[in-house]
Amino acid sequence: MTPTTESTSTRSAIAPTDAALATRTLTVSGMHCGACAGNVERALRALPGVTEAAVNVTTERARVAFDPALADEAALSKAVAGAGYTIEAITTPRDPRVATSGNERARVREAQGRVFFAWLFTLPIMLIMAGSWGFGAPWPSPVLHKLLMVVLAFPVLFVVGAETFRAGFRGLSGLHRGNANMDLLIALGTLAAYGSGVASLLTPMTSFAGVAAMIMAFHLTGRYLETRAKGRAASAIRGLLELGAKEASILVDDVEQRVAIELIEVGTLVLVRPGEKIPVDGRVVEGNSTADESMATGESIPVAKEPGAEVIGATVNQHGRLVIEATRIGADTFLAQIVRMVEECQTTKVPIQQLADRVTGVFVPASLITATATLVAWLLLPDFMASLARRAAAVLPWVNADLGSVSLAVFAAVAVLVIACPCALGLATPTALTVGSGRGARAGVLFRSGAALQALVEADVVLLDKTGTVTLGRPEVVELRTAAGVDEAELLRAAVGVEQASEHPLASAIREAAATRSIAPPPVEQFEAVVGRGAHGMVDGIHVVVGSAAWLRERRVDLAALDIGIDELERAAMTTVVVARAGRALGVLGIADPVKPGARSAIQALHDAGLTTTMLTGDNRRTAEAIASSVGITEVRAQLLPADKLEAIRQLQATGKRVVMVGDGINDAPALTQADVGVAIGTGTDIAIQAADVTLVHGELAGVAAAIKLARATFRVIRQNLFWAFFYNLVAIPLAIAGLLHPVIAEVAMALSSLTVVGNALRLRRVSL
Repeated sequence: MTPTTESTSTRSAIAPTDAALATRTLTVSGMHCGACAGNVERALRALPGVTEAAVNVTTERARVAFDPALADEAALSKAVAGAGYTIEAITTPRDPRVATSGNERARVREAQGRVFFAWLFTLPIMLIMAGSWGFGAPWPSPVLHKLLMVVLAFPVLFVVGAETFRAGFRGLSGLHRGNANMDLLIALGTLAAYGSGVASLLTPMTSFAGVAAMIMAFHLTGRYLETRAKGRAASAIRGLLELGAKEASILVDDVEQRVAIELIEVGTLVLVRPGEKIPVDGRVVEGNSTADESMATGESIPVAKEPGAEVIGATVNQHGRLVIEATRIGADTFLAQIVRMVEECQTTKVPIQQLADRVTGVFVPASLITATATLVAWLLLPDFMASLARRAAAVLPWVNADLGSVSLAVFAAVAVLVIACPCALGLATPTALTVGSGRGARAGVLFRSGAALQALVEADVVLLDKTGTVTLGRPEVVELRTAAGVDEAELLRAAVGVEQASEHPLASAIREAAATRSIAPPPVEQFEAVVGRGAHGMVDGIHVVVGSAAWLRERRVDLAALDIGIDELERAAMTTVVVARAGRALGVLGIADPVKPGARSAIQALHDAGLTTTMLTGDNRRTAEAIASSVGITEVRAQLLPADKLEAIRQLQATGKRVVMVGDGINDAPALTQADVGVAIGTGTDIAIQAADVTLVHGELAGVAAAIKLARATFRVIRQNLFWAFFYNLVAIPLAIAGLLHPVIAEVAMALSSLTVVGNALRLRRVSL
């Protein structure tokens, strides 16, 4: 895995490097099924310079990587148009706009209108059929009955169903290239059925024109419901976009102006009142408040904001007035980066999808061959083929074995064409991936690729960096031991008096501990820092020394009363800082990088999920083992350089283990890249996040278990969808060949199978993380 998302495994030796490739996200309309997505992919991959193309039929997006010296956006548009589809938008990874279709609602309304018009003519057909069944003969007369079927079916098929025919016959022209789609099966099936109606006006053949109208009406209804359901499945990015502010109040020479969010530049001062959304990422320069950052982190607890604090665009300022300096705008904002990662995940493919792609790629031509073979078999062997139908006629009211051989052949062939549409198979994986990645984004778990989801499901061991991952990543005073007659406030006041002038990380911990207890640092004079030892100076006119026990002993300070406390703190893997005033020891401070709240329960959740955990750290073994023991990690590998972490992962992979690496620092980037799944703590560095496959926005270890839980739930849904999609076709097609499946029932079953797949995927929106 490289910082870009394009796979390098399938590229030739002369292919350009990732840095030389351009990436575009295309919004493509007109796709209805997995075969449509395959057509678009093949059209794009056929272009010179295109190294990768992945299409998600649910989100109607295609992600393309290409060499700009050999291809451009115009070529991409031409290729997609040549395959029979339309590009509505083309965006770049750095484009603050996102490739969402602005015509989604219009398409839903258009589909709804087609359904209304189709049923306006189909319902009278059904009433006429019901009348004929009631009278036991064609109603109102045999000739008029056939004529009405043909006339009423015409607008259903060739007016509102025209788009299905156009799409289908575009697929027919590309059949020899494997570019056929599911609409071709519906078009041929309804056309054959309607043709029987026209022929029945001149011959004794049974008319299926009314059946053709019913098939098309149910098909359009299914498309309408499917469009709405896919819109819900693909709503994650749209919902994220809606979180952002559209306008902001800026300060120009202390004068407030209301402007569009696009006009804000880095360095602009933005005024945010209580209850308003923070419009951009920035830094507080004036005011105090709290912000609801649940949108970004999934945590409902408000975060305090004061001058110097970082704020995230699209979060909500709760109480006080804030003035913010914009630091990131447009495509660089936190929200834009989240949207980009979700899009990247949804337009990549998981390995399990390859089987479904191969099947859908051959299903249409195989279905045409099967339907043709069925027609021929019924025409050449009518008695043999009708033998089963005669036995089933007693229990299946739509089976009429007394029809003529041509009518029975058409009946069976049309049923095969309609039922064979593998729409559910094409929707099974991308729909689940779309909903699952969207659910993760709302919980602060961002997947960079679909392959990362599958790799998480197969993981055996989780390796965790210590500093910033298991621990908070900053030193804190966690314990104080005072000499007789000295209280903690006196000890801290003397220590912070000296350390207020120091730049050492331990000094920062002492200053923070004093501030937490509202202890103001007294003035210091004659300050001097001694590298590796400590510091000293005059505090309130008295000489104070702060440093290691060894240094204070060298200065002849008696530490006998503190020896037990110092030893206990050091055995607990704390760094000890001794404080002495006027040559007398006041006490010792135990400083450590504390374990993150909830780390122990997060590790236990990983163990409960059947995973083993190991800590990898560059720290000393005693400190590492103490931290590991406190959170329940049983194996520790300490004093490791970045190359050592890399080798540790390779050793595990050589034994067949699937490895998850969790880290947050620059030194973790190689290990995150080498692991089967790299998980970056979102509060860490940009380099670590770019190298990872999964990013935990809120920075808590509990997100690792949540990511694994979501990945397992997503793949459980994918497997269920694939099983039922395959099972549906394997059972239904033989019934259609035998003449036991009415074409209308076949169309209803086909539409319901697609809706079932989408509905099953939508359950992922309710997964508890």
